[in-house]
Amino acid sequence: MHAQSTISNETSHDMSRMERLAAWSQKHHWLALVAWVAVLLSVTGVSTVIGADYENDYAIPGTESQQLRQTLEEHGAEQANDSVRIVMEAEDGIASAESRISSMLDDVESLPHVADVTAPTPNRGSVSDEGTIGFATVTLDGQAAAVPGDAVRSIIDTAQSAQGQGLQVALGGDAVAAAQESSGGAAEGAGMLAALVILVFMFGSLLAATLPLITAVFAVGSTLGLVMLASHIFSIPDYTAPVLILVGIGVGIDYALIIFSRYRSELLAGADRRQATRTALNTAGRSVLFAGATVVIALLGLLLLGLSSLQGMALAVTLTVLMTMLAAIILLPSLLTIFGQRLERSIHKHAARSKREHGAGWRRWAEVVQRNPWPALLAATAALVALSIPALGMHLGFADAGTHAKDTTTRQAYETMAEGFGPGFNGPLVVLTEGDAQAAAEARDTLASTAGVAEVTPPQPLEDDGYYTLLAFPETAPQSEETARLVTELRTDVLPEVAEGTGADYLVGGTTAAAIDFSSAVSERMPAFIASVVGLSALLLMLVFRSILIPLKAAVLNLLSIGASLGVITLVFQYGWFGVPPGPIEAFVPVMIFAIVFGLSMDYEVFLVSRMHEKWRRTGSATRAIREGLAATGGVITAAAAIMIVVFGAFVLFPDRMLQQFGLGLATAVLLDAVVIRCLIVPAAMRLFGHRAWWLPGWLDRRLPQVALEDKQ
Repeated sequence: MHAQSTISNETSHDMSRMERLAAWSQKHHWLALVAWVAVLLSVTGVSTVIGADYENDYAIPGTESQQLRQTLEEHGAEQANDSVRIVMEAEDGIASAESRISSMLDDVESLPHVADVTAPTPNRGSVSDEGTIGFATVTLDGQAAAVPGDAVRSIIDTAQSAQGQGLQVALGGDAVAAAQESSGGAAEGAGMLAALVILVFMFGSLLAATLPLITAVFAVGSTLGLVMLASHIFSIPDYTAPVLILVGIGVGIDYALIIFSRYRSELLAGADRRQATRTALNTAGRSVLFAGATVVIALLGLLLLGLSSLQGMALAVTLTVLMTMLAAIILLPSLLTIFGQRLERSIHKHAARSKREHGAGWRRWAEVVQRNPWPALLAATAALVALSIPALGMHLGFADAGTHAKDTTTRQAYETMAEGFGPGFNGPLVVLTEGDAQAAAEARDTLASTAGVAEVTPPQPLEDDGYYTLLAFPETAPQSEETARLVTELRTDVLPEVAEGTGADYLVGGTTAAAIDFSSAVSERMPAFIASVVGLSALLLMLVFRSILIPLKAAVLNLLSIGASLGVITLVFQYGWFGVPPGPIEAFVPVMIFAIVFGLSMDYEVFLVSRMHEKWRRTGSATRAIREGLAATGGVITAAAAIMIVVFGAFVLFPDRMLQQFGLGLATAVLLDAVVIRCLIVPAAMRLFGHRAWWLPGWLDRRLPQVALEDKQ
């Protein structure tokens, strides 16, 4: 009560906005906590009742694959639906199990959400030349994302009930792949447990360790419910939830840890609990707000790509970051007030046990780097450049079932189809003819004689006259670069020549072509995305630090760390290091890694350089500012990075290949940023910059608005 009355008696003009916010949170600590609990419970309850409506929308307006899909929806509704492929292999030939297969297919056709079933017959090309492998096509009554998982699992169970007596059955298709994926709950739990262990080791107290974790859980829990509700309005992909949870936990703990560490430092320096909280929020809290703003800028830069799935993901993760910022500056000060006395005893007891000067090791390390700045700078930069080189050969795409786990039915169906018909049968190209039957026949004959095409089906008329479809099976796998080149050749050379003679219009689409279109769109729009994010972030750094060199340095180093992380995932997932099935890098991964890592790197940049700037402004010594800045933040940065690494590393526990790539890329980038960049390159570069690090032309300084991360004293 005494602390509350003291706060209320202070005049508002004696405190900054952040100090007034801290004072409010201290005075109304129970109200703030109850409000957060109410928000969490209400949002979770409503979202649980209503549920989510996630949608994987990879459509890109204007592409041939999207035009083809729209035409099918308008003129041939059933052909626009997704399908499931039942692949069968019989030792004595498919004909020997015909009665069992026929009975099983009848049962499948009677299941909910099944529109049609086409049995395997030699004259349709759905039985291999040897007669031992065949496939049936199950047409669903909608897109794969719209068909309930239980309905798809019923199809799987019914089809596999025919196995035995020499007959093997496996199923493929997007709907089957989605239905067989397991939950990633173990990943979230493992990440949070590892983060708690690191925090306990750092603070020496379970109570102190749990506060950043509690703050992150409140923010992420509230955001997850809001995103579930938003999925009914916006197009949000189904993999958003695990990404949101793990990124939110990592960022939430990071922000709370930065503020709590400053609070602890102020207590150890002799400040009372009330003043320690206010100072922490007025300094580290500002850094958190600024760092969070850079993350938001980077994520919103994804909107420039014009890709609906990425836009939905960007909005969801942006909301997560905003909620973690609010929790760090509102909920955390309230928790510090509630548990303040116990925390203070614990902090002083842990400091007494350690019996060493805070930051002494980092101070000595800074002195070593400052004595040898060029070797540290050149060696560290060379390492990052070397790791970045493989990223230059990165092949974007979408991995097919050939990269699934060997015990999955989709992988077994993929390998059986490749054995019986060739790898291209796992990803046929759909060719649409808008013209007469003769034009469709001309297209079939031309495609059949085109290099790279293994087989072409006869044209099939749509429901409306004047439209025909046929399937062209490449000789190569769906994810291969040769297939991508074949699609380009068909669209730009082969079919335009046919169109000149027939007067018909031709479109090349299907799942494989759509994936190629999406990857191409990402590659084409990446430069504008990178330029906008780097430019805006550099401008913000210039406003805060009144410097030219610091924003340029931050931009270059962030690009190097991101390039190195992309190089690592290219080596592991594209070239198959450490036994990982080789395949393309998922088209979503590079842009999402860039957006999130660029923002997180700015967190550490702001946290470290702001302390250097604070020391330089007070002492005027660039050398001392570097040493004391690293001493004050080195331990926190490495602890925060360690938490990020274990949280992001938990992504590898997911069965989804894209999430595995995402986790490895984020963990690698954070590791390189915290160890190589913050501990080596930044102090070395700042030593070489000297006083020039804080130089800004006078004419520019006068025109830029003032944005400060600490009070002028």
